[in-house]
Amino acid sequence: MQPYKNLLKEIANLVKSYSINENVEMHISKIDNFDYQINLFVKYKSHESIQEIIENIKKLLSKSELIEKFEIAENLFINLRFDVKKILNQLSKVDENIKVETPKDIIIDYGGPNIGKPLHVGHLRPLNIGRSIYLTNRIVGNNINSDIHLGDWGMPVAQIITYCELENIDFDTLSIQMLEEIYPSSSKKYSDDESFKVMSQETNRKLSVGEELAMTRWKKISDLTLSSLKETLSSLDHDFDFWWGESTVNSLIPKMLEGLKKSNKIEKDGGAYISSEITEPRILITKSDGSYLYITTDLATASKRNKEISHDKVLYVTDNRQKLHFEQLFQSLKFFDFPDKEYEHIGFGTINDSKGNPLKTRDGGNLKLVDLYDQSFKYIQKINNSLPLEEIHCLTNTVLTFSDLITNRKTDYKFDLEKFTNVSGKTGIYVQYAQVRASRLIESMELDEEGQNNKLVPLGEIERNLVMGLGNIEFFLDLSLKNSEPHHLANYLYDISNLFNSFYQDSNIKKIEDEAERSQKILITTLFIQYSHLVMSCLGITPVKKM
Repeated sequence: MQPYKNLLKEIANLVKSYSINENVEMHISKIDNFDYQINLFVKYKSHESIQEIIENIKKLLSKSELIEKFEIAENLFINLRFDVKKILNQLSKVDENIKVETPKDIIIDYGGPNIGKPLHVGHLRPLNIGRSIYLTNRIVGNNINSDIHLGDWGMPVAQIITYCELENIDFDTLSIQMLEEIYPSSSKKYSDDESFKVMSQETNRKLSVGEELAMTRWKKISDLTLSSLKETLSSLDHDFDFWWGESTVNSLIPKMLEGLKKSNKIEKDGGAYISSEITEPRILITKSDGSYLYITTDLATASKRNKEISHDKVLYVTDNRQKLHFEQLFQSLKFFDFPDKEYEHIGFGTINDSKGNPLKTRDGGNLKLVDLYDQSFKYIQKINNSLPLEEIHCLTNTVLTFSDLITNRKTDYKFDLEKFTNVSGKTGIYVQYAQVRASRLIESMELDEEGQNNKLVPLGEIERNLVMGLGNIEFFLDLSLKNSEPHHLANYLYDISNLFNSFYQDSNIKKIEDEAERSQKILITTLFIQYSHLVMSCLGITPVKKM
């Protein structure tokens, strides 16, 4: 809670007076009977004023109303136990306590599908990770905008247009189902047929100069795909502030390149242009045939964002395999004298089947995201056949989201539908069940407002564990935001759900006769609902009303 942050500031100000300019951080304690630990001073054992520093910290901690007890171990670890009643009094202020002091302006770039083809399971991770980072930043008060960055220009689109022309496919009758079949066929033909390759390159040239017929056909493909894409994403509870694509900035590239030539930031290498900066490998900006690369489009997109969207930081959510691309992009942005912004690549691993292989269809093709959703929906409906369809939908999205986010984004994970729908496992179903159980309890009870606010009674160990668990929310919010790692919040949600279930089984609230004790337990239950719903909002999960 905010008071612990204030305590950290006081300690930080104290140590700075001794020229120790480091962040003072608290960590969840693994020692019984203590809640938090500060281990900064281990490295300063030899500091000339260390004894004086420790004595002053002791005085500071002794004065804190928040601290029930503390100890400074021989290794200078500072172990803290908080006054749980003080924490309980602070829990209702979570909405104001979690807000950042100085909001940042952020753009998050994620999703990035190509037009002309359906979303497949590989898109699940960037969508889930990106949305969670976006929502969490919004909830704590940062000004963040999302951009899907569509792959809607260039050779893949030229291939589709050329294929349709060769096959005499009427563009007026084109459907999304037809496009899904045409895309892989046109891609294969481009690889296998030299004459088709030349024709596609000519189509691409026509697009680049804005030839009317080519542009009309591009727009047809783009509109069809975008409509289908938005429908699919909406069903999975995804949306974006900006739907920019490569086409949005394509017309800006020639002027950008001319400027880079004049300032000697890029140079000719054969027919290609490379960055003038000496790097290993050299950074390619355009191909030898003059066509653009991902980095060309990304540079133009950065330029457009600098002009149109207020921001001081940009996050790019793509898989780990694109690490080099973004290293080169960030290096180029600096070398080309783009406005000084903070850039970060948020990499992630792959989603695999239960055997560790990439998720595929039975015939070995890419599994469409809608098909994964349908499979999951039917499975959940089968084991929860009495629930309304809307609740099945929410549970399906919960499974597809939580099973992804509970895993550290940097690693691969195995999608196991049976495992991830287990009500007693570390699953989205489990955390939904906990909040439903709590909500049902509150609906069946009458809350004594006076008792809730004023009549605190001693807390047992199980109650204390839950209250302190709820009080840890800022710690995990900070951890998640600092590292752009939603799994910290997903694990926190599971932990407090587990603590609540222990509390629920131990309390038997309905049979408690003492009004103050009863009201206190109801208060704790109400706070659990509030906190679990808050974290669900950060993860992109909608609470269900019944299970």
